[in-house]
Amino acid sequence: MLQLRDAVEGGPAGSPGSPEATAAALLVPRETGPSLEATAAAGPPPRQTLRPLSVRTAGRAGRLREYFVFRPGTIEQAVNELRAVVLPAEDGEVQSVWLLTEIDHWNNEKERLVLITDWSLLICKYNFISLQCQHVTRIGLSAVDTISVGEFEFPPKSLNRREGIGIRIQWDKQSRASFINRWNPWSTNIPYVTFTEHPMADADEKIASLCLLEHFKAQLIQAVKKAHKECPLPGRANGVLVLERPLLIETYLGLMSFINNEAKLGYSMTRGKIGF
Repeated sequence: MLQLRDAVEGGPAGSPGSPEATAAALLVPRETGPSLEATAAAGPPPRQTLRPLSVRTAGRAGRLREYFVFRPGTIEQAVNELRAVVLPAEDGEVQSVWLLTEIDHWNNEKERLVLITDWSLLICKYNFISLQCQHVTRIGLSAVDTISVGEFEFPPKSLNRREGIGIRIQWDKQSRASFINRWNPWSTNIPYVTFTEHPMADADEKIASLCLLEHFKAQLIQAVKKAHKECPLPGRANGVLVLERPLLIETYLGLMSFINNEAKLGYSMTRGKIGF
């Protein structure tokens, strides 16, 4: 500022800092853009286009937190508690533990922990919120006679559909339930059980190995063959039949299963401020 002031006061005539040059600069209009009259004649400026913000939906990793089973330490605690359910004299030792989805005869999904032991298949209904085992179904591996793997199939006029691959385990040489049991959605007297992979099977690398249906099938077939050989049932032909065929689910309207599966009522999940 001091140098600029000296230049204005003592600069030669005609120099940039002289009074003559300053007066000339004031007389020359600056080129600051079009005038107000020109702007008014040109019309209003074009409107700016507002682009909507892209809202990123929660991915599978975000949805993973909604399932209580995937919370740290939950699956480990559940497995430790279920070991107390195993009867060494009847079941033997635990060979493997699996996290699968059971599909009942009315196409309802149910989250299940499945244990393969030396001589039994244990299907556990476990509450991952209260960390309690609520029910255990025990199936002798020597009684298993057919294991079917394939895509799900429904009657031609059925309004209820499901995609994917499952595995069905049948026992006692019965392929179908009775008419009364088939049409009773709460019946447990069904001579087979059907499993598919957990809906979040590939979302957590730590638990993914417990949800692989292909690995479960391989270990199940091996365990059943071993049980048939070591503990055969008297008066029955030994051996297990492994088939690749569609898995029929005889539902037509399927309103109850639609509500159950869409709301994930068969899983221990957070639902707003509550969890069940």
